[in-house]
Amino acid sequence: MKKIIVPIDFSKHSENALKTAALLAKKSNATLIVLHMLNLQEISLSESPSYQQEKSVFYLKLAEQKIEKFLDKPYLENIKVTPLIKHYKVFNEINTIATEIKADLIVMGSHGATGLKEFFIGSNTEKVIRSSEIPILVIKNQLVDVNFKNIVFATDFSEKSIPAFKQLLALLTFFNAKKHLLYVNLPNESFKTTAEMDALAHNFLTKAEGNTDRLINVNFVCARSIESGILDFSNVVGADLIITTTHGRKGLSHIFSGSISEDLSNHSSLPFMTVKR
Repeated sequence: MKKIIVPIDFSKHSENALKTAALLAKKSNATLIVLHMLNLQEISLSESPSYQQEKSVFYLKLAEQKIEKFLDKPYLENIKVTPLIKHYKVFNEINTIATEIKADLIVMGSHGATGLKEFFIGSNTEKVIRSSEIPILVIKNQLVDVNFKNIVFATDFSEKSIPAFKQLLALLTFFNAKKHLLYVNLPNESFKTTAEMDALAHNFLTKAEGNTDRLINVNFVCARSIESGILDFSNVVGADLIITTTHGRKGLSHIFSGSISEDLSNHSSLPFMTVKR
């Protein structure tokens, strides 16, 4: 991991994300790109071009002062930090910026109280995840460390999720963590027998890694919802990070059906990571 983007709005939630990103940067020797998206309202047609320019410069200078003060933190010492201020019309432009600078990870803060609309700035985290090709780590609380030891990777073992699985495994190589692969079996038309789930996992690992060594880390649980299955299992194994994948169509983590990460954000205090498959 070489570059980590942290979008900030100067709130305590974005500072929680910045602290977490700093811990990750120290662990992986990565550079932090601290990004502030400056939302200049539509310029009034009655304003002269010179006044429009003056107003833009004023807000830009103000943002530069705020970000300089915000980054004056002891925990950022000995970390390479690059502040970046961008004008935006739609917030999912973060994905374009992340792609341009070849970032490896986006770290974002979350209120985590009432679902996606309380994330970061309004529903902007949902917008970023819907469009992002880069893994995103969502932080709900201040973390003391990032020494993740038990990681739960919730998956449907579909072939479409293999690239995301491989991308996330590569990203997490520097963690000496046990990775639990989890399939949640639901009591509906998607219900699968043990033999069917075994076959899914076997085929998935064979195509993803060329072997089935990781079958020892595969877990099947039965639950009435994907969210409850993930949360219950994560509590049992003492997980400190949950990973899901998203189709990138309707927000976070439609790895099976419904909005899974919305419930995760509401009911779990754990950080979670997602990437579009």
